[in-house]
Amino acid sequence: MSLFEFFPHKEFPEFYEECRLTGVLRYLPAKHREYGDSYFMEEYKSQYKKSYYEDEPNLRNMAKHRLSNLKKLAEGQREVGNSTSTPNSNSSLKKSLLEIGSAAGFFLDEARTSGYQTKGLELSPKEVDYARSTLGLDVDKTSVLSVGVGEWKDQFDLVSAFFVIEHIDDIEGIWKRLASWTRPGGYLYLAVPSSFGPSFQTNPKEWFSTHPSDHFFDYSVHSLKKLLSILGFGLNYVRPMSYHSYRDLGLLGKLPEWLYRLYANQFAYGDTIELIARKLKH
Repeated sequence: MSLFEFFPHKEFPEFYEECRLTGVLRYLPAKHREYGDSYFMEEYKSQYKKSYYEDEPNLRNMAKHRLSNLKKLAEGQREVGNSTSTPNSNSSLKKSLLEIGSAAGFFLDEARTSGYQTKGLELSPKEVDYARSTLGLDVDKTSVLSVGVGEWKDQFDLVSAFFVIEHIDDIEGIWKRLASWTRPGGYLYLAVPSSFGPSFQTNPKEWFSTHPSDHFFDYSVHSLKKLLSILGFGLNYVRPMSYHSYRDLGLLGKLPEWLYRLYANQFAYGDTIELIARKLKH
C-alpha cells in the first residue's frame, strides 16, 4: 500500500502536486545533483556566510540543545509509569542513535559524549574522513536508500535527520526506512523546511523564486502529523527553528515580535521546523 497519492495542487499546479492522504507537497521542478565535498562546503557558506567548520561551535551548541530536548521528553514520559518507558531505558544500556546525513559528525560526537552508541550515514567523502579519522566515529559513506528497509529493523532508539529528507526523491523509501529502523518506544528527530511559515503562506512568489532546486518535497507540521500517525508515531515536540516576522506580509507580520514568536511556537509556524516523534508500541 502506497503512503502517498499525489495530485495537482489547486493553487500552484505548475510547481506542486499535493498528497491527498497527508498534504505533503511534491516540488515538480526539482532536479538531482551530486552531494560531494564542493556541494557541502559551497552551499553551507552561501547560506550561512561562514564555512561549516567555522560554524562548529554553533553546530555543537545546537546538537547539545537537541539532545537536551530529547532527554527532557524521555524523562517526562518515564515519569508517567513503566508502561511508557523505552526498551533501553535501563541506564546500564547504551541507547543507539543513527544520523542520516551526519556531515563531519558534530552531532554524533556530542551524542556519544551524552552516552549514545552512534552511527552515521554521509555522502561527502571529506566529511566522512573527518568523522572517522579526527573524531573516531562510525560513519558509512553511503546513501540511506542503499540500506534495505528491513536491514536495520527496530535497531535504533533514535533516528535523526536534519535538513536531509527533503533532498530525497524516493519519499516512500525514506519514510519506510525511518519507520522501520526506529524501535517501538524510540524516537525520530527531524528538521525540515516548512511550507507553513511566513514565506509560502504570505509571499509564495518569493518562496518559489528562492526554492532550492534539489528539494523534492515540502512538509509542514500538519502534513507531518498525518504522515507520522499513518506510520505509527505520535508527535511529541515541534517548534520553529527560525523566526522571520519581517518575511510575513500578512497580519501576523504586524504583531510585536514577542507576540509573533508566541504564535509561532504555539502553532509551529516557521520557514524551518524541528520535531520529535515517538514510535508507538504495538
